[in-house]
Order: sequence, then structure tokens, then C-alpha cells
Amino acid sequence: MNKLRNYTLSSILCGALFFSLNASGQEIPKTEPDPPKTWHQMDLKTDGFYGISLNQAYLFLKGKKSKTVVVTTIDSGIDTNQTDLKSILWVNAKEIPGNGIDDDHDGFVDDVHGWDFLGGKDGKVDFTETTEEVRQYFKLKGQYENVTTAPAGKEKEFAFWQSVKANYDSTYTKAQAEIKDLSNEVNVLSITNGYVKRELKLGSDQTFNQKDLDRITTANDTIVQSKAVWQSVFAQIGGGTDNAKILKDITEYYAKQNNSINPDLDARAKIVGDDPDVNDGKPYGNNVIKTPDASHGTGVAGLIGAVRNNGYGIDGVADNVRIMSIKAVPNGDEYDKDIANAIHFAVDHGAKVVNMSFGKKVSPHKDWVDEAFKYAAAHDVLLVMASGNDNQDVDKTPQFPNDTYLDGTTTDNVISVGASGPKLDEKLAAEFSNYGKNNVDIFAPGVKVTSIDEDAEFNTADGTSFSSPIVAGIAALILEYYPELSASQVKHAILESATPLTGTMVLKPGSKTEKVDFTTLSKTGGIVNAYKALQIASKMKGERKE
Repeated sequence: MNKLRNYTLSSILCGALFFSLNASGQEIPKTEPDPPKTWHQMDLKTDGFYGISLNQAYLFLKGKKSKTVVVTTIDSGIDTNQTDLKSILWVNAKEIPGNGIDDDHDGFVDDVHGWDFLGGKDGKVDFTETTEEVRQYFKLKGQYENVTTAPAGKEKEFAFWQSVKANYDSTYTKAQAEIKDLSNEVNVLSITNGYVKRELKLGSDQTFNQKDLDRITTANDTIVQSKAVWQSVFAQIGGGTDNAKILKDITEYYAKQNNSINPDLDARAKIVGDDPDVNDGKPYGNNVIKTPDASHGTGVAGLIGAVRNNGYGIDGVADNVRIMSIKAVPNGDEYDKDIANAIHFAVDHGAKVVNMSFGKKVSPHKDWVDEAFKYAAAHDVLLVMASGNDNQDVDKTPQFPNDTYLDGTTTDNVISVGASGPKLDEKLAAEFSNYGKNNVDIFAPGVKVTSIDEDAEFNTADGTSFSSPIVAGIAALILEYYPELSASQVKHAILESATPLTGTMVLKPGSKTEKVDFTTLSKTGGIVNAYKALQIASKMKGERKE
């Protein structure tokens, strides 16, 4: 799955471990201090961090009444017991929880808080999938592996095969190159993790963070080296995490890369039981949305609407939302069928904003997803999506899904979001973020952004995965206070809130030396601003048809 976060985990750990194990006695390399945990909400002029001016937005809204807005997260699931989310979960009032009956006759049994399109019988869930190019490679390999020109009548499929083959080769080569290092990294982290926990006298279920390492003062060489490993890792990744989270993330990434080399192509059939190449409207999945891999979806939901001012966790962007969780994203690439059906589910059950923090390189059933995008547009639903973390120009190398439809049309209900950093300097454009003057609309905070996690934890991570829900939260906030605005109007209020940063030279994503004008990286050439978006929205005459 491309969950679009922790994009450089392997390279960071590789560098950190190399330094720690080969530079005994040297100082840990200095890194920039982490920005404040709430930097993404701050104001550049007031606070010095290029956030979204959320405090100013709420001052502007003071005294105004809001209307509840349903926001759907199509993601990896959600921790339904998270204190910051429990009270804002969407509830299907037409469904009686736990009775095993489809009370509202929508085809989904006990869809109380959402739906899991990766679910199967007996509460099982298809967690681990491979990338789409790997799935399609093995599907088409038998027909085209030894074919050099398109067979008559198969020109379109052969061209698709060529694209699949090129992407597969790239994915396989990368996975093969990384898997050995990853194996070593997992082993080193696991071993040193044990030494550090023993020295700190921690139980098997306890964790440690960067500050805890300061309590280790022994001169024992093994402990000193183990401490150095973790100091270096924390210094590179950031202090807003702990050992368990790092181990979990690298283990998941290892599994993902290994699945590119040795793919389990039967997981879907064994667990979900449907045919992902047949979209016949027959129901599938289950209602299990709190799953062991729901960390990503929980963090995304938190940024959108975590309960504000409750003295717990974080404050979400929007203050009166209900989060509908749809699980359709595994540890691997999502299926087009699931995304199309997830959008339909969201629209049919009252969502006004849908966040989509996922993406992939190949889309075998793009027509299904295109239809769903258009369905959302016809029902005035705004789709907000992450642009991706491959530091690529998506004008030249498309990311899927996107709103450049196969029939040549487009709709005005989609926002594609790139990731920005906390300071107005050369690193303003996140080094990992995809970009595109035509196909990325706007940038939003996505570097070292902190949100809630499963089991009352926090997660500080990089990725357009976090940029997208920040924009989705602003969209929801606009609709709370200006519910008569259409999806298109909300989109344009958000886009117009970004001041074009003409003349601001930044490192081009993926480069350590080449600089470009920030305005060349997206349509707006700027960063979203909640305060300005609300000001603009307040002056619009509503066009919502409902």
C-alpha cells in the first residue's frame, strides 16, 4: 500500500544505522529541531511557521453557528475507541448495531460507522497486498511476456502491458536493492531495542522515546552503541515517535518490499472472496474498520476533526464533523474497484467531503474510478486527495486516481494537495512531495505533522497523506458555516486562499541543489490558508443544489 507517509524511512534508518555502527565516539549529527506539534495550524506572521492560520480562522467565525458536516476518510480504517474520535464518528441512524441484519437495505450489514471493502467472512481483513503493477504484471505476463508488437485487436491492452512492465521492473529493482538493507536494519533495531529496554528496565509492552535515552549513563560498550543507534534514528526521524512505532513502520515497509519480490497474489480471493476485475454491484466486505493497521487512517481522521479544546490529543481543523471511515487501503496498493465503491458509499450515505490519502502508478480500471468521481460531482461532493510522495512531476508521470478522465473531460470537485514544510525558506516544498503546475492544485503542511494514533498515542510523520486531510478539514469547516456553498465553490475558496509565492526559490522536490520558483509546483503556487478561505467563502452566494 502506498499510504503516503514515512516515505524515507528506509533511507533514514540506513544512514542513521551506518553512522551509529561505524562512527563510535563521534557526536550524533545535528539536525534541525522539530517544529511545534501544532505548527501546521499556526500563522506565518504571528508564529513564524507557515501553517494554515487556524486560530485566525476561528476568531473570524466567533459567534457564528455551525452545521454538522459528514466527512469520509477512504483509508486504512480507524481506531473507533480513540478518545479524540469516539464522539465524532458518523453513525448510520438507520442501522441497528450488531444484529447481523441489513436494516436500511443498502446492501451492507451493520454498517454503523462505515464499511471495510477489504473485509471477508468471520471478521477477517485483507491487510497485506502488493502494488498494482505487480498484480497486473503476473496477470498479463503469460500473454505478453514474449510478444514484441501488439496483436491485432489487442493494441490497447498491449500498451497497458508495456506500462505495467516498465513500472514492475522499476518496483522490483528498487525492492531487490532495499530488501537486504532492510533486513539488516530490522535485525539491528530489534537487537538494540532489546538492550535499551533492558537498561531502562522496561516491560515487554513498554516503549521508549528520544528523551528516555538520556537516562542511560552506563559505560558498557554494547549499551553505549545501542543507545547511539537509537539516538541517531530519533535525530533523523524526529522526536515525536517511539521505538515501537519505528519498529512497526520499518517492519511494515519490509513486508511491502518483500511482497513486491515474492507476492501473495491469492490474499484477496482467500479473504475477501470477490473478483476485483468484476464490478457488478454485488455486496462484499464487512464492517470491521478498527483493524491492526488502522494507524494511518486514525491520524488522517484526527487532523480533519479530532475533538477541539478537550485537553486531550490534538485539535482537529474542523469543529463540527462526523467522520465516516471506509477501509479500502491495505499495506500495498488499493484496488480500483474498492475505491469506486467507497466513493459511491460515501456519497450515498451523506458525505460532503471525502479525503483520499493514497495513490498508485497503475490503474487497470480507471473508468470505474472516473465514474465514481463524476458521481460525486453530480451529488456536490468534494474529493480531496494527496498528490503523492515520489517527488515526481505528475504532469509528466501521472499518479492514480486523478481527475483527468479517459473520455477527456474533467470535473470541478477535486483538489490535489502537495506537501509543504514549516518555514518560508528553500525547504518550503517538501523534498518528497509530488508536484505539477497543471495537476497539483495547492500545497499544505506535510512535514513533521503530528496527529493522534491508535491506542491514545501520537504520530509525527511526513507525507502528502497528512497535507490532504488538513485541506479536507478546511473544506469541512467552510461547509459547517456556509452550507449553501457548492463543492466547486468550496474548492475555489480554498484555492484562492493561497497567495502565489512568486520569487520564492525552493529546492525542487527530489533535488538537493536545483532550485525552482515555488509557483511552478502547483496551479495556485501557494499554501492553503484557512482564515483567507473562510473570508472568501463568506462573500460567495451559495450555489448548492440540495
